[in-house]
Amino acid sequence: MPLYEYYCDPCDGIFEVLRPMREASDPVPCPVCERDGGRIMPTSFAAFTYRDGYPRKLPDKGTYWHLGQEVKKRVTGGMKPFQHPEINKPKPARRKSKGEIAVEKEKANLREKERKKMLASGVRPAARHLPKSLRK
Repeated sequence: MPLYEYYCDPCDGIFEVLRPMREASDPVPCPVCERDGGRIMPTSFAAFTYRDGYPRKLPDKGTYWHLGQEVKKRVTGGMKPFQHPEINKPKPARRKSKGEIAVEKEKANLREKERKKMLASGVRPAARHLPKSLRK
């Protein structure tokens, strides 16, 4: 049954009553003074609508609610079920293994040795072989 609001003129009070729709316009006795009160338009209004499959509160701010939390951006990629879309964090960058780190260090050492050999022989190394502080 719908909830209707009524106004009692003698006691200046507003009250709500659950009634069948066919009896909505009939006067209802006031719970305070027992006199008949007439039906009025609702003083408060709350409504939900469904857009894009998600419930949205009116007035619509362009957001939707998921698992009790407000979502501000639409989900564009994959999402795990039963998780809030803005809480899903991206996967962290892959960490390099000890072997990969050792190979990079060895390459850097070999580049530095080659640069020193070039300087010792009087050949000016290309800019890519110089540290950033010595480049022009």
